[in-house]
Amino acid sequence: MGWDGIDYYDPMIRFTSFPLILVLSCALAGNATAADSKALSSPRSALSGELFYQLLLGELNVRGGEPGAGYSLILDAARKTKDAKLFQRAVEIALLARSGDSALLAARAWKQTLPDSREANRFIIQILTGLNRTGDTLEPLKFEIAATPLADRSTVILAIPRYFARVTDKQLAATTVEQALSNYTGNVPVAVASWTTLGRMRLEAGDTEGALAAARKAQAIDANSEYPALLALALMNAKVHPAEDILKNYISGTAKPEIEMEYARLLLGEQRYAEGQTQLQATTRKHPDYAPAWLIQGALALQEKNNLVAEPSFLRYVELATGAQSSAAKPEPDRGLTQAYLSLAQIAKQRKDYAQADAWLQRIDNAEDRFNAQIQRAAILARQGKLDEARLLIRSQPEKAPGDARLKISAEAQLLRDNKQYLAAYELLAQATARYPSDLDLFYDMAMVAEKLDKLDDMERLLRSIVAIDPKYHHAYNALGYSLAERNLRLPEAKQLIQKALEYAPGDPFISDSLGWVEFRSGNFEEAVRILQEAFTAKPDAEIAAHLGEVLWRMERREQALEVWRAGAKLNSNNETLVETLKRLRVTL
Repeated sequence: MGWDGIDYYDPMIRFTSFPLILVLSCALAGNATAADSKALSSPRSALSGELFYQLLLGELNVRGGEPGAGYSLILDAARKTKDAKLFQRAVEIALLARSGDSALLAARAWKQTLPDSREANRFIIQILTGLNRTGDTLEPLKFEIAATPLADRSTVILAIPRYFARVTDKQLAATTVEQALSNYTGNVPVAVASWTTLGRMRLEAGDTEGALAAARKAQAIDANSEYPALLALALMNAKVHPAEDILKNYISGTAKPEIEMEYARLLLGEQRYAEGQTQLQATTRKHPDYAPAWLIQGALALQEKNNLVAEPSFLRYVELATGAQSSAAKPEPDRGLTQAYLSLAQIAKQRKDYAQADAWLQRIDNAEDRFNAQIQRAAILARQGKLDEARLLIRSQPEKAPGDARLKISAEAQLLRDNKQYLAAYELLAQATARYPSDLDLFYDMAMVAEKLDKLDDMERLLRSIVAIDPKYHHAYNALGYSLAERNLRLPEAKQLIQKALEYAPGDPFISDSLGWVEFRSGNFEEAVRILQEAFTAKPDAEIAAHLGEVLWRMERREQALEVWRAGAKLNSNNETLVETLKRLRVTL
């Protein structure tokens, strides 16, 4: 491997731009400083003068474009003086000249001259891995571990995988590290760190079974250590699902809230919403002063339209975050606070407390987020019947970033849609798509408005134009399939479209809801119930509840239908689909 493999910005190798006087003074430090003629004529001063000029010539060569000559002079001076700074300077000259072999030679000379130097040893490891000479790192690794004080040894062992981040032979790296740690995996103080590092190296090498085994051994030694849990998170991200048991074991004890939060995020990312919510609730109970958990719990509850949970969660986050800010010398803008204020304003707006909503928005003093605050204020004006004033407020916002013009169009279109001004929204989006012909999201928004206007041909044309450009745009397949199913049109084609969407977004509960609905329209009631129940379990939502309840109602399972609809109404009693369904079926909850 060529010298380009070395990471010039790795924290282990820190390049310094040595001022010339500083370099020269390294070798002269401690020498006599008297300027009288006797000092200048002494043998020691003569040697110092000779060294001075050698270093001067070396630096001049480097600066004059002759790094090889400068390197040789400075390395020779380093050997004479046994000065670590000069050895380091020789290494750096070679690194900057992209001469890996020369850098390694200087680092090894440094280590040979000063055998106890851990800094020299770390340079050797880093240069060897940069040269892709992975197998040669074994002895330096052993030295680094053994030379580290016991109190710091776990930290050093846990940092080992960073050395090998860019080597090509990951299996050789894992084997080399395993040999280096062979004496540290028993029941000793650093065994947990050792097994965790081995697990990470095995995972990088693609040995997921070996990595899982290492994580289990680490946890068996210390069930309260966060290191096996962090390895388990990495394994779960690599779809090694048995690692979840390791994580659960750790969380059942005295777990750190940060790890609990990462587990919750992972669950939510896998669309395991109910389990993610449960984990967030457990985290807020166990760590009531851990602010991020309250913020995410609030955001998730707001998404689920559960304001009874969302509002107190956001309020608790604001309490904790503002308390932390007031205790800081120079508070930094808190994006979490901005999110909390926007969300609290949204909740207040939903209960038509417009004054309180505006008060929350006024608390946003971060210039970067003020744009979103003004969009929210425009929505409040629209709710108060001041739609024209709201549109003017959006249009008057300055466009400070390249995407602001596009955001203003989307915000105004959403405002019009929310107020059922579909024709105005359609016309606005038609102008926008002409202005931004490559913005597929705008075309999708326009298609959804066309559907509201019963412009089905336009809707289909727009959605098909999207997938012609981006075949993986699953929302377009789902929207077209659902729209056909809703109107009992071309049901086999509708099913194919929705199944295509699921290929790109497997397990998405809203797309599964569409599939359940097309099965219902096709007369496959049992299959429809199965799909819709799975979707509602994965993602409790009022619209999914409306569909599931209707299928159960048509199957004469009236009590079950009512139970599902009541659950949906608790989530969002104003959901348009749920309200329309109950009205059409003449059902009162």
